Amino acid sequence: MKYASHALEKLVEVFSRLPGIGEKSAQRIALYLLESGRTDVENLVHALTDLHEKVGHCSICHNFTEEDPCDFCRDMRRNRNCICVVEEPKDILTIERSGAYHGLYHVLGGVLSPLDGIGEGNLHIQSLLERVDETVQEVILATNPTMEGEMTAAHLSQLLHAKSVRITRIARGIPFGGSLEFNDMVTVAKALEGRMEMQKS
Repeated sequence: MKYASHALEKLVEVFSRLPGIGEKSAQRIALYLLESGRTDVENLVHALTDLHEKVGHCSICHNFTEEDPCDFCRDMRRNRNCICVVEEPKDILTIERSGAYHGLYHVLGGVLSPLDGIGEGNLHIQSLLERVDETVQEVILATNPTMEGEMTAAHLSQLLHAKSVRITRIARGIPFGGSLEFNDMVTVAKALEGRMEMQKS
């Protein structure tokens, strides 16, 4: 679509690249910012700048955080005998919304995908193995129920079986081929409650 303003066109193009935002939504956001006061625009600019300057990764669980370690790793009220392994930081938000889990987390930073050149060395697998000591009683594998997620869970299960720890997998409350991010709170809670023991292959 042709815009009379190059600056407006550029902003719509930038917003359109964000996940879940099409050109019409991007256009509405851009026009809202154009019509709103300068303060709103400056607040947005400051928030985006702070996002990149202040937010990093937790050195323990690899979640997004402004302080290292993150709030979850520092919180002594959480069940420190259980670690829930997820693919990305956004999955932690989904599980926390369910209210069904109160332990620690570990973010892999993706899944194994040989076709894309993503192997064990590209993920936070070694740091997970180092975290699983005698104080950890259970590791929940909460990777997404996709081919890559299943393959990653199976690989982690094999590695973790060398340690004396209970290994569970979230139940099939999450549909195969789906993603944690797009499931409701009840579905995620049921998947956590119905997690299963992973057998040694």
